[in-house]
Amino acid sequence: MELPTIERESYRLRPWKREDAASLVRHANNPAVARNLRDGFPHPYTMKNARQWLEMVASNRSDMILAIEVNSEASGGIGLHGLKDVYRYNAELGYWLSESYWGRGILSDAVGQMVAFTFNRTRWLRIFATIYEHNLASMRVLEKNGFVREAIHRKTVVKEGRILDEHLFSLLKEDWLTHADNSRSGAGSSS
Repeated sequence: MELPTIERESYRLRPWKREDAASLVRHANNPAVARNLRDGFPHPYTMKNARQWLEMVASNRSDMILAIEVNSEASGGIGLHGLKDVYRYNAELGYWLSESYWGRGILSDAVGQMVAFTFNRTRWLRIFATIYEHNLASMRVLEKNGFVREAIHRKTVVKEGRILDEHLFSLLKEDWLTHADNSRSGAGSSS
């Protein structure tokens, strides 16, 4: 898959580079970040973890995995992972950002940029994400971008020794297109 570079005012989305290892460790080695992600994102996050991650990303040709660059360094990541078989038109969205940049709207905008790119340039028709029950900020990021809570998987995740609910959010291309068309035509605005 051809990976895009998307320039924004306060950040940019771009393919990962091997030279990102040091900044990846600096921003990823944070228990507040790891708490919201699957255990495949370790804590502590070491240089060995960074090198393994960057090697995996470099060889991945089927998913869209990008760095979120803030102030000229990789400070987070966002990716879409395509499903297979009967789910082949679905992509799972995942993302994280350095705690240093939380609350600035970067993730909300980055998710919107990924959604637009995905629905304009790929075959995927449905994007979904799963969020742990305590991560209300991430739920708001998805809702701001038109995602709808489809389900709550009760007591399905074990994280940091706690059994948690997982909230499933999704966005369909057809719903996104309808919303985009309404935004462009000025629907809902008063004269």
